[in-house]
Amino acid sequence: MKEESEDQKILSLFADEKTKEKAFRLLIDKYQKDIYYAIRRIVYLHDDANDVTQNVFIKIWRYLDKFRGDSSLKTWITKICVNESLTFIEKKKKLLNLYDDSYTSFMLRSVEEEKYFSSDKIQQILHKAILQLPQKQQIVFTMRYYDETPYEEMSKILDTSVGALKASYHFAVKKVEEFIEKNAEL
Repeated sequence: MKEESEDQKILSLFADEKTKEKAFRLLIDKYQKDIYYAIRRIVYLHDDANDVTQNVFIKIWRYLDKFRGDSSLKTWITKICVNESLTFIEKKKKLLNLYDDSYTSFMLRSVEEEKYFSSDKIQQILHKAILQLPQKQQIVFTMRYYDETPYEEMSKILDTSVGALKASYHFAVKKVEEFIEKNAEL
């Protein structure tokens, strides 16, 4: 309930031209970290996540006054994060002229070189395992595994049925487990 009242305060302040900037600062303070990590788990690289985060804040600024309240503000923001991240990935694939497996290979090399990733071996293997998943399974897995996002909320964000999301997560977990078993040095 506290989160809802904070969000209502932000929305009320944003609706008034005099307090619009204050509302946006409150929104940034509240959601910046969540937004960055939601994006980072999709695009993987720090610099890319920073770029997409900026795009997300621009979209929020531009469209917050059109927020209808069909879902929570956090769900609405997360949906923007996912869509902006996927758009960014598609643009990056075209720019680099890399598709499917070649893009995955590129990202695997990039993740290994990324200075902001954990040096913990099992974390590195987990990141590689997630990168091997189809894109939708990557998103479902990371939302559920890292953020413990409820399937009902995920359904609103991804416009997918709860049953399909559960199946997608189940298959993703199996693939991640298999990858880790093959690649973990005991």
